[in-house]
Amino acid sequence: MLPRLNKSGYLHLAGYGIALALGAFALNLLEYRLIARTYSGEITALLIAVCFLALGVWIGIGLTPAPAETGFQKNTAAINAFGITRSEYVVLELLATGHSNKGIARALGVAPNTVKSHLSSLFSKLKVQRRTQAVAQARSFGLIA
Repeated sequence: MLPRLNKSGYLHLAGYGIALALGAFALNLLEYRLIARTYSGEITALLIAVCFLALGVWIGIGLTPAPAETGFQKNTAAINAFGITRSEYVVLELLATGHSNKGIARALGVAPNTVKSHLSSLFSKLKVQRRTQAVAQARSFGLIA
């Protein structure tokens, strides 16, 4: 058990703590001065390198134009020319994102056979045999992003 301290005991304890802190600070200051003298060339080169790095980043950000956000514009003329219905278009969009027939059916709230019939109709309109071909053909005509 620790002994009880009176007011003068706490003052002595605080004095010792402050003395230890000042001593540690003095040792760190001396160590810093020693390091600064020993490695002054390296420290100077490091500071110059950091300044040039910051300057390069600042200039690079200032000179590089921000990319223009044009967004995707679907080709409605091609959609009309192929005769793609709204439901077929939605199926095509979900197909392009990698959904399975069941996933498309769940997303649209329809039966999987309905999705199959929409895909069959899309395949014949786009003149393809596979899902990947349908997506590639739709992208080439600007139907989907």
